[in-house]
Amino acid sequence: MSPTALALVLAAAVCHAAWNILAHGVSRIGVPFLWWGAVAATLVWLPLVPATGGLGEARPEEFALGVGVSALLHCGYMIVLQRGYAGGRLSTVYATARGTGPTLTVIVAVTLLGERPSPAAFAGIAVILAGIVAIGMLDRGRGSTSTPLAGARAAAVAPSPRRRPRLDPGIAWGLATGVAIAIYTVWDAHAVREWAVPPVAYMVGCTLGEIVLYAAMLGRRRRELLPVARRHWPRILLFGALSPLSYILVLVAVTMAPVALVAPMREVSVVLVSLFGAIVLREGRPGWRLAASALVVGGIALLAI
Repeated sequence: MSPTALALVLAAAVCHAAWNILAHGVSRIGVPFLWWGAVAATLVWLPLVPATGGLGEARPEEFALGVGVSALLHCGYMIVLQRGYAGGRLSTVYATARGTGPTLTVIVAVTLLGERPSPAAFAGIAVILAGIVAIGMLDRGRGSTSTPLAGARAAAVAPSPRRRPRLDPGIAWGLATGVAIAIYTVWDAHAVREWAVPPVAYMVGCTLGEIVLYAAMLGRRRRELLPVARRHWPRILLFGALSPLSYILVLVAVTMAPVALVAPMREVSVVLVSLFGAIVLREGRPGWRLAASALVVGGIALLAI
Protein backbone atom coordinates (compact mmCIF):
# COMPACT_ATOMS: atom_id res chain seq x y z
CA MET A 1 0.00 0.00 0.00
CA SER A 2 1.41 3.39 -1.00
CA PRO A 3 2.08 6.07 1.64
CA THR A 4 -0.64 8.25 0.10
CA ALA A 5 -3.25 5.48 0.31
CA LEU A 6 -2.12 4.72 3.85
CA ALA A 7 -2.51 8.38 4.90
CA LEU A 8 -5.96 8.57 3.30
CA VAL A 9 -7.20 5.47 5.09
CA LEU A 10 -5.86 6.59 8.48
CA ALA A 11 -7.48 10.02 8.07
CA ALA A 12 -10.72 8.26 7.14
CA ALA A 13 -10.48 6.19 10.32
CA VAL A 14 -10.25 9.30 12.50
CA CYS A 15 -13.25 10.89 10.77
CA HIS A 16 -15.21 7.66 10.99
CA ALA A 17 -14.60 7.27 14.70
CA ALA A 18 -15.65 10.88 15.28
CA TRP A 19 -18.98 10.69 13.45
CA ASN A 20 -19.86 7.36 15.07
CA ILE A 21 -19.30 8.87 18.51
CA LEU A 22 -21.62 11.71 17.48
CA ALA A 23 -24.22 9.28 16.15
CA HIS A 24 -24.05 7.16 19.30
CA GLY A 25 -24.98 10.14 21.45
CA VAL A 26 -28.24 10.72 19.52
CA SER A 27 -28.99 7.14 18.54
CA ARG A 28 -32.46 7.14 20.11
CA ILE A 29 -33.63 9.94 17.80
CA GLY A 30 -33.32 7.72 14.74
CA VAL A 31 -34.66 8.78 11.33
CA PRO A 32 -35.22 12.53 12.04
CA PHE A 33 -31.55 12.94 12.89
CA LEU A 34 -30.47 10.83 9.91
CA TRP A 35 -32.62 12.96 7.58
CA TRP A 36 -30.99 16.14 8.82
CA GLY A 37 -27.58 14.47 8.56
CA ALA A 38 -28.21 13.67 4.88
CA VAL A 39 -29.38 17.25 4.24
CA ALA A 40 -26.31 18.69 5.96
CA ALA A 41 -23.98 16.35 4.06
CA THR A 42 -25.50 17.39 0.74
CA LEU A 43 -25.25 21.11 1.51
CA VAL A 44 -21.65 20.82 2.72
CA TRP A 45 -20.32 18.70 -0.14
CA LEU A 46 -22.40 19.73 -3.18
CA PRO A 47 -20.40 22.96 -3.81
CA LEU A 48 -17.22 20.86 -4.03
CA VAL A 49 -18.43 18.61 -6.86
CA PRO A 50 -17.27 20.90 -9.75
CA ALA A 51 -13.83 21.28 -8.18
CA THR A 52 -13.36 17.53 -7.67
CA GLY A 53 -14.00 16.24 -11.17
CA GLY A 54 -17.75 16.67 -11.51
CA LEU A 55 -19.31 13.42 -12.71
CA GLY A 56 -16.02 12.30 -14.23
CA GLU A 57 -16.25 9.85 -17.12
CA ALA A 58 -19.36 8.09 -15.84
CA ARG A 59 -22.40 7.94 -18.08
CA PRO A 60 -25.59 9.37 -16.55
CA GLU A 61 -27.29 5.98 -16.33
CA GLU A 62 -24.25 4.45 -14.62
CA PHE A 63 -24.08 7.30 -12.14
CA ALA A 64 -27.80 7.06 -11.39
CA LEU A 65 -27.62 3.30 -10.87
CA GLY A 66 -24.54 3.56 -8.67
CA VAL A 67 -25.83 6.24 -6.32
CA GLY A 68 -29.37 4.86 -6.28
CA VAL A 69 -28.31 1.44 -5.07
CA SER A 70 -25.75 2.98 -2.72
CA ALA A 71 -28.38 5.26 -1.13
CA LEU A 72 -30.55 2.23 -0.37
CA LEU A 73 -27.61 0.31 1.10
CA HIS A 74 -26.37 3.23 3.20
CA CYS A 75 -29.86 3.95 4.56
CA GLY A 76 -30.19 0.34 5.66
CA TYR A 77 -26.73 0.49 7.22
CA MET A 78 -27.45 3.69 9.14
CA ILE A 79 -30.79 2.46 10.48
CA VAL A 80 -29.34 -0.84 11.69
CA LEU A 81 -26.34 0.97 13.21
CA GLN A 82 -28.54 3.48 15.07
CA ARG A 83 -30.72 0.65 16.36
CA GLY A 84 -27.64 -1.09 17.66
CA TYR A 85 -26.34 2.04 19.36
CA ALA A 86 -29.72 2.60 20.99
CA GLY A 87 -29.60 -0.81 22.71
CA GLY A 88 -25.92 -1.75 22.91
CA ARG A 89 -22.59 -0.47 24.14
CA LEU A 90 -20.66 1.78 21.75
CA SER A 91 -17.51 -0.37 21.74
CA THR A 92 -19.38 -3.65 21.38
CA VAL A 93 -21.56 -2.57 18.44
CA TYR A 94 -18.82 -0.65 16.66
CA ALA A 95 -16.08 -3.23 17.01
CA THR A 96 -18.29 -6.16 16.05
CA ALA A 97 -19.61 -4.31 13.01
CA ARG A 98 -16.19 -3.16 11.88
CA GLY A 99 -14.79 -6.67 12.33
CA THR A 100 -17.57 -8.43 10.45
CA GLY A 101 -17.62 -5.98 7.54
CA PRO A 102 -13.94 -6.28 6.51
CA THR A 103 -13.99 -10.05 6.93
CA LEU A 104 -16.81 -10.40 4.43
CA THR A 105 -15.31 -7.70 2.18
CA VAL A 106 -11.97 -9.50 1.98
CA ILE A 107 -13.71 -12.79 1.15
CA VAL A 108 -15.66 -11.14 -1.67
CA ALA A 109 -12.63 -9.18 -2.94
CA VAL A 110 -10.54 -12.34 -3.15
CA THR A 111 -13.18 -14.73 -4.47
CA LEU A 112 -15.13 -12.46 -6.83
CA LEU A 113 -12.90 -9.49 -7.67
CA GLY A 114 -9.73 -11.54 -8.13
CA GLU A 115 -7.60 -9.52 -5.72
CA ARG A 116 -4.55 -11.26 -4.27
CA PRO A 117 -3.03 -9.58 -1.19
CA SER A 118 0.50 -10.56 -0.16
CA PRO A 119 1.09 -13.15 2.61
CA ALA A 120 2.11 -10.36 5.02
CA ALA A 121 -1.09 -8.49 4.18
CA PHE A 122 -3.16 -11.61 4.84
CA ALA A 123 -1.43 -11.96 8.21
CA GLY A 124 -2.13 -8.30 8.96
CA ILE A 125 -5.79 -8.74 8.06
CA ALA A 126 -6.03 -11.74 10.41
CA VAL A 127 -4.39 -9.85 13.29
CA ILE A 128 -6.59 -6.78 12.79
CA LEU A 129 -9.75 -8.85 12.76
CA ALA A 130 -8.63 -10.79 15.85
CA GLY A 131 -8.16 -7.53 17.74
CA ILE A 132 -11.50 -6.17 16.58
CA VAL A 133 -13.36 -9.31 17.58
CA ALA A 134 -11.63 -9.28 20.99
CA ILE A 135 -12.78 -5.71 21.60
CA GLY A 136 -16.28 -6.62 20.55
CA MET A 137 -16.43 -9.55 22.97
CA LEU A 138 -15.25 -7.63 26.04
CA ASP A 139 -18.70 -6.44 27.10
CA ARG A 140 -20.63 -9.60 26.46
CA GLY A 141 -22.86 -10.26 29.42
CA ARG A 142 -22.07 -6.92 31.09
CA GLY A 143 -25.29 -5.11 30.12
CA SER A 144 -25.98 -3.34 26.93
CA THR A 145 -26.28 0.42 27.16
CA SER A 146 -23.46 2.93 27.60
CA THR A 147 -24.91 6.24 26.52
CA PRO A 148 -24.65 9.04 29.09
CA LEU A 149 -28.44 9.52 28.99
CA ALA A 150 -29.32 5.88 29.37
CA GLY A 151 -29.23 5.49 33.13
CA ALA A 152 -32.96 5.95 33.61
CA ARG A 153 -33.70 3.68 30.66
CA ALA A 154 -31.31 0.86 31.52
CA ALA A 155 -34.04 -1.40 32.78
CA ALA A 156 -35.80 -1.15 29.44
CA VAL A 157 -32.84 -2.40 27.43
CA ALA A 158 -30.78 -4.47 29.85
CA PRO A 159 -31.36 -8.22 29.69
CA SER A 160 -33.25 -9.74 32.60
CA PRO A 161 -31.12 -11.83 34.99
CA ARG A 162 -33.61 -14.68 34.63
CA ARG A 163 -33.92 -14.49 30.86
CA ARG A 164 -30.50 -13.45 29.64
CA PRO A 165 -30.25 -13.70 25.84
CA ARG A 166 -27.77 -16.15 24.38
CA LEU A 167 -26.25 -13.44 22.18
CA ASP A 168 -25.50 -9.94 23.47
CA PRO A 169 -27.77 -7.44 21.64
CA GLY A 170 -24.77 -5.24 20.84
CA ILE A 171 -23.02 -8.15 19.14
CA ALA A 172 -26.17 -9.18 17.25
CA TRP A 173 -26.73 -5.67 15.90
CA GLY A 174 -23.02 -5.33 15.22
CA LEU A 175 -23.08 -8.47 13.07
CA ALA A 176 -26.06 -7.16 11.11
CA THR A 177 -24.29 -3.83 10.63
CA GLY A 178 -21.16 -5.64 9.47
CA VAL A 179 -23.11 -7.42 6.74
CA ALA A 180 -24.41 -4.05 5.53
CA ILE A 181 -20.88 -2.63 5.58
CA ALA A 182 -19.56 -5.47 3.43
CA ILE A 183 -22.35 -5.08 0.87
CA TYR A 184 -22.04 -1.33 0.40
CA THR A 185 -18.22 -1.42 0.42
CA VAL A 186 -18.05 -3.90 -2.46
CA TRP A 187 -20.79 -2.11 -4.44
CA ASP A 188 -19.29 1.36 -4.00
CA ALA A 189 -15.77 0.15 -4.85
CA HIS A 190 -17.16 -1.37 -8.04
CA ALA A 191 -18.95 1.87 -8.96
CA VAL A 192 -16.02 4.24 -8.50
CA ARG A 193 -13.57 1.86 -10.17
CA GLU A 194 -15.52 0.47 -13.11
CA TRP A 195 -17.62 3.55 -13.93
CA ALA A 196 -14.97 6.16 -13.02
CA VAL A 197 -17.31 8.16 -10.78
CA PRO A 198 -15.42 10.79 -8.72
CA PRO A 199 -15.90 10.02 -5.00
CA VAL A 200 -17.28 13.45 -4.01
CA ALA A 201 -19.97 13.43 -6.71
CA TYR A 202 -20.75 9.83 -5.84
CA MET A 203 -21.29 10.61 -2.15
CA VAL A 204 -23.39 13.71 -2.91
CA GLY A 205 -25.58 11.65 -5.21
CA CYS A 206 -25.90 9.07 -2.44
CA THR A 207 -26.87 11.65 0.21
CA LEU A 208 -29.46 13.16 -2.14
CA GLY A 209 -31.00 9.73 -2.45
CA GLU A 210 -30.88 9.32 1.33
CA ILE A 211 -32.86 12.55 1.80
CA VAL A 212 -35.68 11.11 -0.31
CA LEU A 213 -35.59 7.69 1.36
CA TYR A 214 -35.46 9.02 4.93
CA ALA A 215 -38.27 11.46 4.13
CA ALA A 216 -40.42 8.51 3.07
CA MET A 217 -39.66 6.80 6.39
CA LEU A 218 -40.50 9.78 8.60
CA GLY A 219 -44.28 9.51 8.50
CA ARG A 220 -45.75 11.20 11.56
CA ARG A 221 -42.29 11.91 12.89
CA ARG A 222 -41.98 14.87 10.50
CA ARG A 223 -43.17 17.06 13.38
CA GLU A 224 -39.94 16.18 15.22
CA LEU A 225 -37.66 17.65 12.54
CA LEU A 226 -37.60 21.26 13.77
CA PRO A 227 -37.10 20.38 17.47
CA VAL A 228 -34.28 18.00 16.52
CA ALA A 229 -32.63 20.68 14.37
CA ARG A 230 -32.85 23.32 17.11
CA ARG A 231 -31.42 21.05 19.76
CA HIS A 232 -28.78 19.16 17.81
CA TRP A 233 -27.67 21.44 14.96
CA PRO A 234 -23.95 21.33 15.94
CA ARG A 235 -24.00 17.53 15.85
CA ILE A 236 -25.91 17.58 12.57
CA LEU A 237 -23.35 19.84 10.90
CA LEU A 238 -20.39 17.80 12.15
CA PHE A 239 -22.11 14.56 11.16
CA GLY A 240 -22.86 15.97 7.71
CA ALA A 241 -19.23 16.96 7.20
CA LEU A 242 -17.41 13.99 8.76
CA SER A 243 -19.55 11.05 7.63
CA PRO A 244 -19.12 11.71 3.89
CA LEU A 245 -15.49 12.79 4.36
CA SER A 246 -14.56 9.51 6.02
CA TYR A 247 -16.01 7.53 3.14
CA ILE A 248 -14.77 9.84 0.37
CA LEU A 249 -11.24 9.27 1.64
CA VAL A 250 -11.85 5.50 1.52
CA LEU A 251 -13.25 5.67 -2.02
CA VAL A 252 -10.17 7.57 -3.15
CA ALA A 253 -7.97 5.00 -1.42
CA VAL A 254 -9.61 2.05 -3.22
CA THR A 255 -8.55 3.61 -6.52
CA MET A 256 -4.94 3.33 -5.31
CA ALA A 257 -4.95 0.04 -3.36
CA PRO A 258 -6.92 -3.24 -3.30
CA VAL A 259 -10.25 -3.29 -1.46
CA ALA A 260 -9.00 -6.30 0.52
CA LEU A 261 -6.32 -4.06 2.08
CA VAL A 262 -8.24 -0.79 2.41
CA ALA A 263 -11.30 -2.32 4.12
CA PRO A 264 -9.39 -3.81 7.11
CA MET A 265 -6.94 -0.90 7.29
CA ARG A 266 -9.65 1.66 8.00
CA GLU A 267 -10.57 -0.30 11.12
CA VAL A 268 -7.92 1.53 13.14
CA SER A 269 -10.97 3.63 14.06
CA VAL A 270 -11.87 0.77 16.41
CA VAL A 271 -8.92 1.73 18.60
CA LEU A 272 -10.17 5.31 18.89
CA VAL A 273 -13.76 4.32 19.62
CA SER A 274 -12.66 1.69 22.11
CA LEU A 275 -10.56 4.22 24.03
CA PHE A 276 -13.44 6.72 24.00
CA GLY A 277 -15.74 4.04 25.37
CA ALA A 278 -13.31 3.11 28.12
CA ILE A 279 -12.26 6.63 29.18
CA VAL A 280 -15.34 8.79 28.55
CA LEU A 281 -18.22 6.31 28.75
CA ARG A 282 -16.45 4.13 31.36
CA GLU A 283 -17.43 0.90 29.65
CA GLY A 284 -14.91 -1.03 31.73
CA ARG A 285 -11.90 -3.31 31.26
CA PRO A 286 -9.61 -0.58 29.87
CA GLY A 287 -6.54 -2.83 30.06
CA TRP A 288 -8.13 -5.50 27.90
CA ARG A 289 -9.36 -2.84 25.49
CA LEU A 290 -5.85 -1.46 25.09
CA ALA A 291 -4.42 -4.96 24.58
CA ALA A 292 -6.98 -5.75 21.89
CA SER A 293 -6.34 -2.36 20.29
CA ALA A 294 -2.62 -3.17 20.19
CA LEU A 295 -3.47 -6.19 18.03
CA VAL A 296 -5.16 -3.85 15.58
CA VAL A 297 -2.10 -1.59 15.45
CA GLY A 298 0.15 -4.62 14.90
CA GLY A 299 -2.00 -5.75 12.02
CA ILE A 300 -1.79 -2.29 10.46
CA ALA A 301 1.99 -2.49 10.60
CA LEU A 302 1.84 -5.76 8.65
CA LEU A 303 -0.45 -4.22 6.05
CA ALA A 304 2.09 -1.48 5.39
CA ILE A 305 4.81 -4.02 4.46
